Amino acid sequence: MRNMEEARQKYDSIPIPDELSKRVMMEIEKAGKLHQRRVIKIRRNLIFKRTAAVAASLAVLFTVGVNSSEAFAKEAARIPVIGSIARVVTFRSYEEKTETAGIDVDIPGIELISEKLGGLEKEVNEEIYSFCKEYAEEAVAKAEEYREAFLETGGTEEEWAEHDIRIKVWYEVKSQTDSYISLAVMGNDNWNNADYESKYYNLDLKTGKVVALKNLYDSSDIRSAERNVRRQIRQREKETGMEFWGDEWQGIDENTRFYINSAGNPVIVFQKYEIAPGAAGIQEFEFTVN
Repeated sequence: MRNMEEARQKYDSIPIPDELSKRVMMEIEKAGKLHQRRVIKIRRNLIFKRTAAVAASLAVLFTVGVNSSEAFAKEAARIPVIGSIARVVTFRSYEEKTETAGIDVDIPGIELISEKLGGLEKEVNEEIYSFCKEYAEEAVAKAEEYREAFLETGGTEEEWAEHDIRIKVWYEVKSQTDSYISLAVMGNDNWNNADYESKYYNLDLKTGKVVALKNLYDSSDIRSAERNVRRQIRQREKETGMEFWGDEWQGIDENTRFYINSAGNPVIVFQKYEIAPGAAGIQEFEFTVN
């Protein structure tokens, strides 16, 4: 840990080249005033929250570049607007290969066209960005610690390269309708599957609010849908021959992961090891009232 702290101090003392500052300012001017505020905030967060491992591999990842180009702006403009209200675009996209790991990051951004929705996208986009940034930074830091331990115990750089460590942050649009946008944002690496993380964002385009399950059902319907999920769990247990832990599930709460499918129905998502052995992977069950 002392070596990591010394490395961090050395990195923080490195002056930012004039050429880099000029390049950043040029990109800020192209991106406009709104993008400028985002960039300044992102740079400020990076300056004060870097770790040694992250600084070595992500110094460029969360700065202006790929998606502020004119070419990207033209491509983003072609993305269809859902019901003339909203669209999902790639806010940041970056690939990098360092001596520690390969990093592949795609960060989404939600654009709400209607002023009646009260700027909901700003809060959601900031949360999405923070999730992606923090996952990537922590994953790289863990990979760097793993690499240092590997080398200190006799491993070679060539042997480490054969591990081909990959860190990925990406997103999937689960559904887009005139009423909802449902988006999943995920992070994973190929050396520690237990580190898989995901967050789901469900936006009501009619009300301009984030959707919670309690907004879609009354309490009696929620209890009915929970019983239905437990029946689905038992049925899947029979089909797969794998033991599930459905009886340990306490039902939905504010932390329950779900997305809204194209039929407009919520789908409950259980992470690995949450209700079944890791080999079962992620488990999804439609949340319907019978």
